Amino acid sequence: MMGSALDRAVATLIRDCLDLGPSEEMLVICNPGTEELGALLRINAQGEGAEATMTVISERESHAAEPPRAVAAAMLAVDVVVAPTIQSISHTEARRAATEAGVRVASMPGATAEMLARVMDADLTQLRRRGASIGRALGAGLEARVTSPRGSDLRLGLEDRSAIVDAGALNMRGAFGNIPCGEAFIAPLEGTAEGTLVVDGSIAGIGKVVAPVELTVRNGHLTEATGAEGARLMELLTAHGDDGTNVAELGIGTNEAATLTGNILEDEKILGSAHVAFGASAAIGGTVQVPVHLDCVVMQPTVEVDGTLIVETGELVA
Repeated sequence: MMGSALDRAVATLIRDCLDLGPSEEMLVICNPGTEELGALLRINAQGEGAEATMTVISERESHAAEPPRAVAAAMLAVDVVVAPTIQSISHTEARRAATEAGVRVASMPGATAEMLARVMDADLTQLRRRGASIGRALGAGLEARVTSPRGSDLRLGLEDRSAIVDAGALNMRGAFGNIPCGEAFIAPLEGTAEGTLVVDGSIAGIGKVVAPVELTVRNGHLTEATGAEGARLMELLTAHGDDGTNVAELGIGTNEAATLTGNILEDEKILGSAHVAFGASAAIGGTVQVPVHLDCVVMQPTVEVDGTLIVETGELVA
């Protein structure tokens, strides 16, 4: 059964999301552990008549670490990049340069065949409607506030920042997003985030949290985190200096097919969840470029923008 669902998901990616043409060139970037999925994507792209090439690179040390220089150069020479890698290329300078050059990029960090088959079965029309609505609210706001039943109360400045809708619409020149898709997000203004975030979902690079992790944010930086998982998060971020603890992203999930698995690619897409990331923000409209970007997922959040509810206890309002 997964075979047919996976075939549908891959066809949706290649034909609907990317609208890959027979005269186009596509580069698939994968790791040794994702080579099988990469090969499936390459074969399907060739089936559409495209010229598809696959490159296998070693795993990176962290999310947002740059790919090899030869691969970064190759990314600029094609029409489409699809990256089913273990560590995300989304927040790399190489990805940003490719996007600015007009390359369409589908980033798939941590994606598996099972996840792709299941999560890409969402209603893309509804998903795109939700994403557009949330994106408008975030992009028009001056300040967001995230609260939750477990004690979150975090404020983030949004002034002069544009939101990005990740809804699988990757058919336009320079388009960029995740596959599986399903979120709207924004890079908060550096130095503005203040308060507490209680993470009860998952943390990128760590997985599902055993117990809620309380994060303290001051002047736009993560300063404290409770428990063993919080200590590990701090370790992963502070290894990259002060910029590693920068509040880099606020996102809202819009995909009804996503569930909490411990894989951040899926978890941050859960309908009505919120996530805050730390580290690199330059690739999504911020100013911080550092080789780390780690998302933290909050379940059943309430999110307000300039006092107007867009999520209420895990239910989308916008």
